[in-house]
Amino acid sequence: MVNFVEAQKPLLHGLVKMAGLRPLLIEVEPGNMMHFWVPKHHLASNKKIAPNSSDTPHEDNESEEKKNKNKKKKKKSKPALLLVHGFAAEGIVTWQFQFGVLVTKYDVYIPDLFFFGQSTTGNADRSPDFQAMSVAKGLGKLGVSRCDVVGFSYGGMVAFKMAEARPDLVRSLVVSGSVITMTDSINEASLAGLGVSSSSELLLPETVDRLKALLSISMHKKMWFPNRLYKDYLEIMFVHRKERRELLEGLVISNTDAKIPVFQQRILLLWGENDNIFNLELAKKMKEQLGEKATLESIPNAGHLLHVERPCAYNCVLKKFLASVNAEDAN
Repeated sequence: MVNFVEAQKPLLHGLVKMAGLRPLLIEVEPGNMMHFWVPKHHLASNKKIAPNSSDTPHEDNESEEKKNKNKKKKKKSKPALLLVHGFAAEGIVTWQFQFGVLVTKYDVYIPDLFFFGQSTTGNADRSPDFQAMSVAKGLGKLGVSRCDVVGFSYGGMVAFKMAEARPDLVRSLVVSGSVITMTDSINEASLAGLGVSSSSELLLPETVDRLKALLSISMHKKMWFPNRLYKDYLEIMFVHRKERRELLEGLVISNTDAKIPVFQQRILLLWGENDNIFNLELAKKMKEQLGEKATLESIPNAGHLLHVERPCAYNCVLKKFLASVNAEDAN
């Protein structure tokens, strides 16, 4: 029987390729394979970059003429923009309403974090720090030395870790529906407010009813889909359940170990006013903790999945912020 969610993938992949992106599997370290969608000028589709390869995707024996052409291309290259997905879907599914409006002005990179899409690792580390440093290494293989980072939910926590560890790489940060660090108290308060006993119960649904509940919590607008579609989504999107449970366990740290880093970057907290998972009050508190370089903008009539519910409003705020970062950098 045809899985309707799986059947849509070739169409989405085709749209991404029409936008100028190509799939690429990068061995960031031995045994750690991370899948990216990258601007097509990097490599031919599906070519691997081995761990000992050059930081640039060009062959060592290329002619001087070709090298000069590549240098010219690099000079004309657009700012690099990294989009980091959340916990319920892989990269291009998460950002399907964003990549098309961003590729005209930015070199867009969309990774699949480990245990999402084709990204796999033999490393036992399940922390967001490990995900963050692996993404950074993948960008290094592609020759990206500076980028703006957009992170949603789980991807926002990974993005915060990247910005903290690699201020040389991360120029600015946009985060939605996330926290700097998932502490015991934040985790307990969030679960209690949602009426669930664990993050796994919420984010790794095993039945259609639990998936419906997750969607209802995540969106301000109530949407109806046939049960068949929910079943197909469960079958395709919630794989690697054991490892993903471990990722959720690896997020939580004790209150005593939690510290608010001093970020060098400009940070935009872009929130849905009706976010039921990480509410607007939490975002306001984070803004105060982050200091003067952080700003908060909220989008009305939007929940946790604001970039899906109100993509035009989300994209408008995102593009305005990125344009201001570029203008500031140019000066």
